[in-house]
Amino acid sequence: MTVFLVIGGIGLVLLVLSLVVGEIFESLEIGDGGISGMAVGIGAVVFGASGVLALSADLAVVWAYVIAVAFALLAGGVAQLVINRLAASEDPAPPPLEGAFGVLTATTGPEGGEVRLEGVRDLESRLAWADEPIPAGTRVVVVAVSGSRVHVTRA
Repeated sequence: MTVFLVIGGIGLVLLVLSLVVGEIFESLEIGDGGISGMAVGIGAVVFGASGVLALSADLAVVWAYVIAVAFALLAGGVAQLVINRLAASEDPAPPPLEGAFGVLTATTGPEGGEVRLEGVRDLESRLAWADEPIPAGTRVVVVAVSGSRVHVTRA
């Protein structure tokens, strides 16, 4: 029973580390997206729990190991499949804004203003600034990005 408790405890530590620190196995590129520390932790916890349950049901030690390994592989595999599908469904990174064209919606200068960008997927309007005052309605191009603000100049 000690083996099952130790492996289940290690799995619990892996789960907590994966939640707090992030993926700890992402450098191991095994399979489509690598092995998830969370999936390994889930498998180890299920191994420990099912082994303890099998032994408490008075099954032979051999059967406890067979049941524990089978459930651990199943649980870890399902968890890895779900994690891979979730990772594949993430939104792609936004396109770079440098070089994007837009039209100023407010007079923009060193103190700030606003621009409506063309062809950008995430936000159409952004806070902007320019080196010299540029009137609203002027076509501009983004030359730099600072956080959510963009530096613009006449196009």
